Amino acid sequence: MKIVTFGEIMLRLVPPGFQRFTQARTLEATYGGGEANVAVSLANYGENVEFVTRLPKNDLGDACLASLRGYGVGTGNIARGGERIGIYFLETGAAQRASKIIYDRAGSSFATIQPGSIDWKAVFAGADWFHWTGITPAVSQGAAEVCREAILAAREMGVTVSCDLNYRAKLWKWGKPAGEVMSNLVGMCDVALGNEEDAEKVFGIQAPESDVTSGKVESGHYRYVCEKLAERFPSLKTISITLRGSLSASHNTWSGVLWHIGEFFTAPTYDIIPIIDRVGGGDSFMGGLIYGLRKYPADPQKALNFAAAAACLKHSIIGDFNAVSMAEVETLMAGDASGRVQR
Repeated sequence: MKIVTFGEIMLRLVPPGFQRFTQARTLEATYGGGEANVAVSLANYGENVEFVTRLPKNDLGDACLASLRGYGVGTGNIARGGERIGIYFLETGAAQRASKIIYDRAGSSFATIQPGSIDWKAVFAGADWFHWTGITPAVSQGAAEVCREAILAAREMGVTVSCDLNYRAKLWKWGKPAGEVMSNLVGMCDVALGNEEDAEKVFGIQAPESDVTSGKVESGHYRYVCEKLAERFPSLKTISITLRGSLSASHNTWSGVLWHIGEFFTAPTYDIIPIIDRVGGGDSFMGGLIYGLRKYPADPQKALNFAAAAACLKHSIIGDFNAVSMAEVETLMAGDASGRVQR
């Protein structure tokens, strides 16, 4: 059986090292985007995974396809058309200086996608899992409608549906508020993931006594968030929250919690310093969680631990994609965080 993910993949342009935009004279080019990042993680773990999007018929579109194929991600149902690939610029922060992202994706091939562009019944043939994120319906009304088409088709075909709430304030500009659109879509999902603030910013559900800017996040406070999401969306059987304690741009703590049919689990906490690249951390957690839930269906704690370890390792890797193997994740899961040279 295969896993399908759907969303926008962008050209990622980053000043080398920790340079600021105002200092840069060159930009390093790779590709990335929430659902593509999840697909690459799953492919690295040996899963049969396919990514669906829309890309322009030009050399950049071709290069993006080649990048995905190089990681073993299926691209057979990617639509081609539109004028341009979306772009995002990343200035990597350090110490007390935060990272910055500038989007240049208005009018992209994906943003102009329309209902009927994807044959979802063909896409989901042989699939048992579908993943999307809240970034997709934020991009445009067309993208939101195509996402809804996908979810409806997946449900009709008995495919498990997961979502990452992934609230992006800079993207919700096309008319309807995030809470209204997302309520309709999340209400048809089986599994949901969010960070410490997503549920608050999308649905108004806030963890009690929480302050993410303090550098301290208490896992127990997020049981309330999971339970409130489960009450609001009865279709959800599994809900996870990533917990990032931001001490600085270079030093974070990292953990997560999982609510599964009334039971509550907490992952180990990792102390990550120095951070090489935190972009894609949540996506690497989601990729690990999907893998863990499928590999350890009777052990939610182990599934959560795999997700947390995978995301911890991502912070050491440049680029959106979490280029780690299953064996590397399992080594960290087992308690070896030494980082000793392997000879």
